[in-house]
Amino acid sequence: MGQAVILAAGLGSRLAPWTPLPKPLVPVGGRPLLLWALQAAEQAGCTEAILVLGYRAQEIWDAVTAHYTGPLRLRSVYNPEFRKQNGLSVLAARPYVEHPFLLLMADHLIEPAAVGRFRSRRTLVQGALLVVDSRLEQVVDLADATKVQVHNGQVRAIGKELVEYNAVDTGIFLATADLLDALAAVAGSRGDASLTDGVRELVHRGLMYAEELGDYFWQDVDTAETYAVAERWAQQFMSQKHSGS
Repeated sequence: MGQAVILAAGLGSRLAPWTPLPKPLVPVGGRPLLLWALQAAEQAGCTEAILVLGYRAQEIWDAVTAHYTGPLRLRSVYNPEFRKQNGLSVLAARPYVEHPFLLLMADHLIEPAAVGRFRSRRTLVQGALLVVDSRLEQVVDLADATKVQVHNGQVRAIGKELVEYNAVDTGIFLATADLLDALAAVAGSRGDASLTDGVRELVHRGLMYAEELGDYFWQDVDTAETYAVAERWAQQFMSQKHSGS
């Protein structure tokens, strides 16, 4: 796995009343959310991380480059349309990505080992793979979660309003140029596109695959409640790491 694309351009409006910081810099377990995403990219065996920035871009870039000391090469890409949907942030990275690439969300706290499965994964030649979580009883804000209907390893439907679903979207993707092409097609016709729109296009083409997260932790951090859940896990994780257990 060569590259990770990390989306960090959005406004983070739901969390904004609780913090003056841009969401990628909100500390969880004593370090910014974005640094957790970078650690996950390291675990996947990536050598470069492409950070797609928009809202308060320079502030985020300055903070990350000042504090990140890991092995990844960092590249910033600016999305001037960051007020639109996140599919445009994926497309902003299009000129720089090789395939397949890891796609992560800066505002999702992921147990770094969860993406270790991609360290030697170079067999995806078409479409995209979404890591899903079927532990629905553990989802903190299920109403806001992006629901997924999975059958025999393929995504059959996706969306926040799905009535029939058996998993949720974790925001961890392994993608090829097909996802970029799908997003470009949607954006070309509508002037905007969400990542979910691109996934739906691949569902229609039979090129959208799913893989179970397993027992790893993840949390979309966008409210005070979900932040508290992420912080509790991160404190425990860091404590175990420092104690060597």
